[in-house]
Amino acid sequence: MSEITAEQVLDTLKMIKDPDKNKNIVELGMIAGLQIKDGHIAFGIEVDPERGASLEPLRKLAEQKVHDLPGVLTVTAVLTAERDAEKIKEQPSAEQKSNAPPNAQPAAFQKMDLLGIDAVIAIASGKGGVGKSTTAVNVALAMAAEGKRVGLLDADIYGPSIPLMLGITDKPTQTASGLIAPLENHGITCMSIGFLIDEATAMVWRGPMATGALEQLIKDVAWGQLDCLVIDLPPGTGDIHLTLAQRIPLSGAVIVSTPQDIALADARKGMNMFEKVDIPVFGLIENMSYFNCPHCGERTEIFSHGGARRESEKLGMDFLGEIPLDTSIRETSDNGNPIVISEPSSIYSESYFDIGKKIWAKIDQSKS
Repeated sequence: MSEITAEQVLDTLKMIKDPDKNKNIVELGMIAGLQIKDGHIAFGIEVDPERGASLEPLRKLAEQKVHDLPGVLTVTAVLTAERDAEKIKEQPSAEQKSNAPPNAQPAAFQKMDLLGIDAVIAIASGKGGVGKSTTAVNVALAMAAEGKRVGLLDADIYGPSIPLMLGITDKPTQTASGLIAPLENHGITCMSIGFLIDEATAMVWRGPMATGALEQLIKDVAWGQLDCLVIDLPPGTGDIHLTLAQRIPLSGAVIVSTPQDIALADARKGMNMFEKVDIPVFGLIENMSYFNCPHCGERTEIFSHGGARRESEKLGMDFLGEIPLDTSIRETSDNGNPIVISEPSSIYSESYFDIGKKIWAKIDQSKS
């Protein structure tokens, strides 16, 4: 069957009218960021911020109409709204305040109800290139090896890497209830935008579209019963991180850093962000902590050593462990067969198993 085309998708969306403007959503320029890959469709619907909640039926209709096209397997449509900076600062009127229920929060700050998921943790870093995704994958696998039911969400909308690291090349399907079925390998379930777009496609979605896509990758996926959902965040402290903190009931966050000062400075920003939104930081992991030469056995501290431990002590938080720099960790991740699976008895795997146990102890503490 031939690949569905953008023209087919747009022609279908022309059948849907904006209820207030009496024109179709394509003609009004509301469709943005259309992505097509092997029967998987993703796009954004740009709306005025104040109309977002009322247009949820329109979003669902757009998804359904596109899903009915021959050859379409899954559809992800997200509502996105660009907010004016001054409007965000406006306070609600006295009438709005009086009509609001006690302790009411704006919809954008209300936590999702993730039925069947007992705990959610975020693996984050202040900067890229510190091995955060490799750490997230191996820690998730280490917890699964201890008998936990673990899911892994690749929240990096712009640079997804989890499909490669888990060696998953299959495409997701849609369940009878209309949810996306997550893919599975090595005993954990996984979802990533990388399953829905072509590997070489550059994502040009603006912040609101990316955060909307992230929300749907969580709530529109049939995760089933999980002891823990591990979310691999993109580096930095941007829109996606704030959306996650506001909308997802996180049990806690884990920060990954390398030992040198410049990486730790960025890691501090990540820790401060989580603390400002009342998300507990479980602790700090030092990745690429040292290197043992495989030929002579000499130890070299390429990026310095112990910086993350000292930072943890200074900030009064737990140090979760250190992971050496080694080619086997990189090679097994690139091959889709992470070291916790391919070499479970290695000293490197032991580090991940130890960190996984410490994180799980933190999860247990958060429930008490």
